[in-house]
Amino acid sequence: MNEMPLQSPVSSGERAPDFRLPVLDGNGTVSLSDYRGRSSLFLALFVGLWCPFCRRALAQLATASPQLEALGVETLGIVATELENARLYFKFRPSRFRIATDPALSIHRAYGVPKPVPTPDLMQALSTLRVNPTGELPEPLPIMEATATLAKLDGYVENETDRGDVERQWPQLKGQFLIDRDGIVRWTHIECEEGLDGIGKFPAASEIVAAIRTTIGGEGTRLQ
Repeated sequence: MNEMPLQSPVSSGERAPDFRLPVLDGNGTVSLSDYRGRSSLFLALFVGLWCPFCRRALAQLATASPQLEALGVETLGIVATELENARLYFKFRPSRFRIATDPALSIHRAYGVPKPVPTPDLMQALSTLRVNPTGELPEPLPIMEATATLAKLDGYVENETDRGDVERQWPQLKGQFLIDRDGIVRWTHIECEEGLDGIGKFPAASEIVAAIRTTIGGEGTRLQ
């Protein structure tokens, strides 16, 4: 991945960094230690809700989360925006899994999810890249055109918080981590880990389920 200098994410076999963040469901917080000894966890790190790829991944994960729960794995999504902005969004699009907020991207940093430096080489590569990660577009489009088209399909209008998030966060990547009940990372998926063509792509439910069966096996309390 020559165009995108990356830091090293937390990898399989390493202890997952703990955290404590505010959650949407009530006035409390959630931490990794809440799951330790009780359940495995699928942890999905997103950027702000301005990102149409993240909005689609959240919906995709909502569909997949019951399958994960049936395998003894709970799901936690972390969105990088202010709590009230997230509450407004999910008021109209309720989630089937817990959502926490981290506008400062502190958990992305703790887990080593890369934020590439926008070097001239990277900007040049991005300018020629065409994407269609969800298959919704009639053909791959330049990134900015693709995001604008998807936002229009959503009827999504950015607010002031979204615009501030974009300015602070771009080009932060996203990551997903499967953590066992002992707090050990067993599987990871980092956006663009195999190249720029991975922008906006999220692992399919079948891929996540296969990772659960392969890495934590019979650990899940409801694993069949």
